Amino acid sequence: MEADDAWHLTDRLSVEHGRGDPFAAAIRATRMAMIITDPRQDDNPIVFVNNAFLNMTGYSRAEIMNQNCRFLQGSETDPNAVRQIRDAIASERDIAIDILNYRKDGTQFWNALYVSPVINREGETVYFFASQLDVTERVDAHMQTRNEKEHFEREVQKRTRELTEALAAKTMLVHEVDHRVKNNLQMIASLLTMQTRTITDPDAKASLKSMLTRVEALGTVHKRLYQSNDVQRFDVAAFARELTIDLVRGSGRQGIDLDFDLVSVEVPVEQAPPVALVMNELLTNALKHAFPNDSGGRLSVSVKPEDDDIRITIIDGGVGMPSEVIGNRTFGKRLIESLARQLNASIAWHPANPGTWIDIRMPRDGMGNRETP
Repeated sequence: MEADDAWHLTDRLSVEHGRGDPFAAAIRATRMAMIITDPRQDDNPIVFVNNAFLNMTGYSRAEIMNQNCRFLQGSETDPNAVRQIRDAIASERDIAIDILNYRKDGTQFWNALYVSPVINREGETVYFFASQLDVTERVDAHMQTRNEKEHFEREVQKRTRELTEALAAKTMLVHEVDHRVKNNLQMIASLLTMQTRTITDPDAKASLKSMLTRVEALGTVHKRLYQSNDVQRFDVAAFARELTIDLVRGSGRQGIDLDFDLVSVEVPVEQAPPVALVMNELLTNALKHAFPNDSGGRLSVSVKPEDDDIRITIIDGGVGMPSEVIGNRTFGKRLIESLARQLNASIAWHPANPGTWIDIRMPRDGMGNRETP
């Protein structure tokens, strides 16, 4: 049924206004507070009020009749809500709004106010009908929820700020440690270099030089760590590029063409030192054995993620490492095998025709169980 049709159903009730009017009786008897105002009079005063309104506000009928209902407003009533009501009345339209009102004794209550114009057949607004409902408990519960939410959000922001500051402090501390370790390793490398210059025995000199490259590789690890934003992860690909360039430059070789195929892949920071030492041993051996007599050639280094693993390949285009170098259990070979077990990695040597192809596979997070062939 359309709203206009429902309104005109009242025309079928042929009764005199007053006690016999069922609508007037309903308004008087209902427990919902109701008033009627007359906009044709000055200041739109109240011309009807039911008992429920008197009970809710604490006023007597004599105190309310012929008054504008603004007497319900107080010091904490929202001016914006008052303005919305005033605008709705001025434009003769419905409005439903929650507004903070005051009882006669000064206590506050939240009023779910609904105001609607009553228009006659000629289109003239003859009354405003207003119903009120005390919704203080609902509004208080909503405000409590909102306040608790705001408190929770403030606590979360505070805790987040504290954690961020703690993380920044931890990061700074870890970076400082890595920086100092790098400096100490540089000092050790300088001492090894000085010691190497005083040694005439070729084997001893070669051993010290090998140890020097290992120390420098660890120094490169800590340099990358203190320059990184993430103190928990280590980028193997970025390190592989830097280490390879440093080793080739340090070897003094001019004819080595480097070929990189690198995809950023990270491991836990605890795995950085053994990864660095393994790559240092393999690259150093390639430069030492694949390109004899200062001959040149291509050296390819690849680091890529492969499922849950990291695959590192080092391929030289030289004469390759002699079989006795691959087969003998030199200190370098034993070191590689020990580090591979620590990383749960597998390492395989294959002929590359020409040269040697070294294939390393290791789990990203140190998990798994592999054996070095």
